This record gives sequence, structure tokens and C-alpha cells, in this order.
Amino acid sequence: MVYKIEVTPQDVAASRFAISPLIETMHAQWLLDGRGPAGVHRQWVDRWRPAYRELTRRHPALRATAVISGNRGDANVDFIAPPPTGVGVPFEAELSAVRETPIEQAHAEIAAVLARRPPAAEEARALLLGADVVRLIADAYEALWTEIVSREWPHFQAILERDVVHRAGRLAAYGWAAALDGLSEQVRWNGAGHIEIAMGTQDEWYRLGGKGLLFLPSAFIGNLGAYLEEAWPSALVYPARGIAAGRRRAGAGLARLIGRTRARVLEELAAPATTTHLAALLGQSLGTTGGHLAALREAGLISGTRTGRSVLYARTPLGDALVTGAIRSGIPDSRQGR
Repeated sequence: MVYKIEVTPQDVAASRFAISPLIETMHAQWLLDGRGPAGVHRQWVDRWRPAYRELTRRHPALRATAVISGNRGDANVDFIAPPPTGVGVPFEAELSAVRETPIEQAHAEIAAVLARRPPAAEEARALLLGADVVRLIADAYEALWTEIVSREWPHFQAILERDVVHRAGRLAAYGWAAALDGLSEQVRWNGAGHIEIAMGTQDEWYRLGGKGLLFLPSAFIGNLGAYLEEAWPSALVYPARGIAAGRRRAGAGLARLIGRTRARVLEELAAPATTTHLAALLGQSLGTTGGHLAALREAGLISGTRTGRSVLYARTPLGDALVTGAIRSGIPDSRQGR
């Protein structure tokens, strides 16, 4: 089945991108408690799962949220994931919005979800329908953010920001087809004024009406999510480009050829990035990262394109050939076996 979203030229100008530390904390939770495949995050999940299990012991609300979030269809509450408003909104501001949820609203949303779900365990049901449910859930996500997700947030934030810079630039310059290219196998621009999303149980039509789409990249999910109901702005939540960049190593030979850090820069540029994003991903200063970028650019391995106030770097065909050829062959280290 297909969702069809009718768009107008006004929707291009009204569309926007956002990053939500709170929603990413929720997505990370789904991996930590096994509700989603770890994929490229397997090492991260294995490293943090013991700490997460201790958190669930101290904060039973983390277990209870499995009943009301991360479910297929519309069996999810809205108050624990308020729509993000921009790229630089801090976690604390988003959590504050959750804490301000009226208890009557929280109970109404929870009751509606419970009515559509299999019977919940009595402990979870009692917590979710209790007078302190908003505070307990907010406290639980604050602990999950503080003790786990925030520890590596600069890395994940850089991945998300570079996706936003790349895709927003393509939307502004080339329109819907370019912005949706590579976003997900489930979504495509049909060329006749609407977006098609392979999702749902029946064909449904939606109209943005000049309000645009909210694009929300995620570092932790592997599948597209669509929010097209009134409770949220019309939004697409999608896997950010380059999540696996830098995790698939080209081998010691490429590092010996151009240097370990420059090889890492080339690998990270499987998805375009700015100097700031690369510095965060590499854990280096802007000056050091800029020096490596200059050397790679002079060698013809990368190119830069100005997008607003930033320069977005990407691999050239020569850089692609060097990295993909190294990965394919393994470029073995001649010292191995000694």
C-alpha cells in the first residue's frame, strides 16, 4: 500500500529540517532493549547495554514506555516526543516540554494506546495510569540521556547535522526529487506533484497545503517513519546518511599511503560533511581537520561546494575509486604474518 502526499511549490519553501536529542534518546533506547536490530551500532549497544539494564532497574518507566512507544501504526503516545523545532534545540528544552504535559492529556493518550495494544503487564499499566507518570517518564529519559546517550552525542550530532546540510541544500537547489534521493527505498518522488511512500495497509492521500514537510534524520533507526496526522506536523523520520561511514575500514594499506587520519577523512566522506562535522567525528581541532581537507583537495580526492555559510566536502570520483578499491581488495598490511 502507498501513502501519497500532494505537494505544491510553496511546500518546498515551508519544509524544514530538525534534530531532536530527545527523540534520538528514544530511538537509542529501542536498540538497547532489543526492539530494533543493532546493525552498525552493535559495538555501541554491547558497550552500553549493561548500563542500560541498571537504568531500567532504577527507572521502571523505561520498561513501561515499551508499551506506548516504538509500535507499528498509530499505537504510540505523542507527549513523550514533542515535535522538534530546529537543529540546535538542546535536550533539556525538549524534556522541559514533556514535563509540562498536563496529566489529563498524558492519561488520555496512554489510555487510547492501551486500548489498541495487547494487555500490558499490571506493573506497567499501574505506572502508566498513575498520577506521577509524566514525571517518572521524564526522569527516566533524563537518566538515559545523561548516563548513556550524551556521552557520544557530539559524534551522533555531527552525523545528523551533515545529513541536514546536504539534504536541505539539495531540496533548496533542485527540489523534491533531489531531496528524497537516497532517503529511503520506501519513498520516491513520482514526478507528478506528489511523494509516494510504501507504507500502511491501504492507499491514502494527504495534502501538505503549503505547510511543508518536517525532515527528521536519525542515527539509530534503519527504516522510514511517517507522521501525517494532526497531532504532529507532517514529518518523515529517516536514517541519516553516513551512519556507517568510518566503520568500514579500507585497511592499513590506504592509511600507509595517505596517512591514517586522511584515510579516515576519506572514509567519513562517504556522506558529504563540513569541516566542523568532520572535526567532531574525528575528535580533532578545526585547524587540524582543515589541514587534512586542504591536502586531500589539492590531491584531487575531495571537492568542496559552498552551501550558505559552510563548505560541504565530498569525495571526487578519484577519491571514491581509491576508498572503494581499498575496501574491495583489503589492501593487506605487508607486515601481517611476520
